[in-house]
Amino acid sequence: MTTSSKGGYKLCSLLFDTTKDYDANLQTLLDLVNQAAKRSLIVAPEVCLTGFDYENYDKAVAFSDVANEELKKASHGKVIILTMLERSDDEIFNFAKIFYNGKIVYKRAKARLFHFGNEHKYMSHGSDEDLRIIEVDGIKIGILICFELRFKEFWQKLEGCDVIAVPSWWGVLRTGHFKALTHSLAIINQCYVVASDSQNKDCTKMSGIIRPHGEDERNENRACLEVLYDEKEIISMRKYMDVGIG
Repeated sequence: MTTSSKGGYKLCSLLFDTTKDYDANLQTLLDLVNQAAKRSLIVAPEVCLTGFDYENYDKAVAFSDVANEELKKASHGKVIILTMLERSDDEIFNFAKIFYNGKIVYKRAKARLFHFGNEHKYMSHGSDEDLRIIEVDGIKIGILICFELRFKEFWQKLEGCDVIAVPSWWGVLRTGHFKALTHSLAIINQCYVVASDSQNKDCTKMSGIIRPHGEDERNENRACLEVLYDEKEIISMRKYMDVGIG
């Protein structure tokens, strides 16, 4: 899914509550996606459709079947990035997915689970080897899922990305960590970082977009923050401060 049509994209970080009503959560997401312009790259919070609803786990996992079809339909002319709980070969994973033009063009399971939140008791680890750069409509994209943001070897694996998406459900007690790490990731990898965290009370609410030069803008109370994607910003930063990123 590779073309040279990089121009004219908008990057969108989302910020909204996840409730116990999965259908309502999906509708909130679809409304925000539909309001976004064509040629938008949209990042939603981690497990934003169900949350980590372990009390209704089978229902939460099964909801991916409904969500996949609706998001495929909504993805024409748009790139949508999020994670969802899903079963595969009798195991449950937290899958990051990229929807584009009616298809799932990339999918990988969260490789580093957050043990403080008991994620390892409810789902299986994915493989580090599945973390890679995927090119969608001419934009080189990488994804770090929440806790994975803390692992420096993953930053290096995504060196050369144009955009790194960070769908998250990040604890409010570590708000400063989330802000510092997403900011630093953009500076070190000299790329755009689109971070999306939940608006739920136990989360940071620090969705935002950081540019390759380090300019950092957060959603604050905006459900959708939009920033124009400009490949020239990446090129200029990598020329200005040459650290060997091609």
